[in-house]
Amino acid sequence: MRKFTFVFLLISFISYSQESSEPEMGFEEYNPTSTLVVPENPVTSAKFPFIDIHSHQWNLTKERIASLVKEMDDLNMGAMINLSGRGFNREARDIGSQEYLAGMVRRVEGEAPKRIIVFTNVSFKNIGEDGWTENAVKELEEDVKAGAQGLKIYKSLGLSYKDLDGNRVAVDDPRIDPIWAKCGELGIPVLIHSADPAPFWQPMDSDNERWLELKLRPGRKRGADNPAPFEQIIAEQHNVFKKHPKTTFINAHMGWMGNNLDKAGAHLDMYPNVLFGIGAVIAEFGRQPKRANAFFEKYQDRLVFGKDAYNPEEFYTYFRVLETEDEYFPYYKKYHAFWRMYGLGLSDEVLKKLYYKNACRIIPGLNESHFE
Repeated sequence: MRKFTFVFLLISFISYSQESSEPEMGFEEYNPTSTLVVPENPVTSAKFPFIDIHSHQWNLTKERIASLVKEMDDLNMGAMINLSGRGFNREARDIGSQEYLAGMVRRVEGEAPKRIIVFTNVSFKNIGEDGWTENAVKELEEDVKAGAQGLKIYKSLGLSYKDLDGNRVAVDDPRIDPIWAKCGELGIPVLIHSADPAPFWQPMDSDNERWLELKLRPGRKRGADNPAPFEQIIAEQHNVFKKHPKTTFINAHMGWMGNNLDKAGAHLDMYPNVLFGIGAVIAEFGRQPKRANAFFEKYQDRLVFGKDAYNPEEFYTYFRVLETEDEYFPYYKKYHAFWRMYGLGLSDEVLKKLYYKNACRIIPGLNESHFE
């Protein structure tokens, strides 16, 4: 009996030792190298000059402008739209001053004319005060006179801003209507980001495509009361498009419809004053190359190129998805996409419209001749 017990314990120990010698690994670390052998055509410079319509630059000193222009040249970026013309105070969660914007415009015009275009911003921090609407419209007009060529609306409108009574400021709050209308009168576009990806509002379980992102960044998880349902915030945004048909809007991040191109197409059909910006949603196109190619072909006049967070090397994935027909290559952020990318192989004419022609059509001061 003792001999049997000893042998059993010895076998158990050996088995445990073998198991424990294998490396422990969670899902977050699992990222296997593909063994697939297929043609690879990495692209580090765009085929045609492009305009990045969705960028954020907060510290544009003369030195930073010089280094930025060098990076832009390497990428074949003809122009960058800096959406943060008034900066962004992360502690106060609010925008900066008119003086900040005017100084930025002077520097970029002096150091890199036509290369960096500045959009302004609106503060909704004190909405509800007497005269808030009139003052906001006046500041918008003054910013445009100072050189701003568009308006960027952060997602904080609809998500975090509250009025003086403590109520959430809806995207379609009527107190903001004169601002949208004024943009139409001034002939400047509004690039608007509303809400976040819908999965942020959905249960964080094995069915959620953004599970890893929510695990790594739990602050992005939302619910119906945080601060409102996804569908409600998006409906408010669409109501703004409907109420202001004479104003041109750029719906950032494909309006979170990049994963449903039928819905995206219906959206563009319904709102002829809206274009889509493709920033931060290239992974959606890269997993459906045939449908995405057909969508870009059909709506070639309604799409503008943008990336959002500025990182030169991340542009390479955008170029490769849009320009090549490569298969099964990685995206640069695993937590955004569990899948691999495939190239759309867009035609030259579609690429030109996406890269610069459509942006030149809607942004004052830009001309196609600068990019041809």
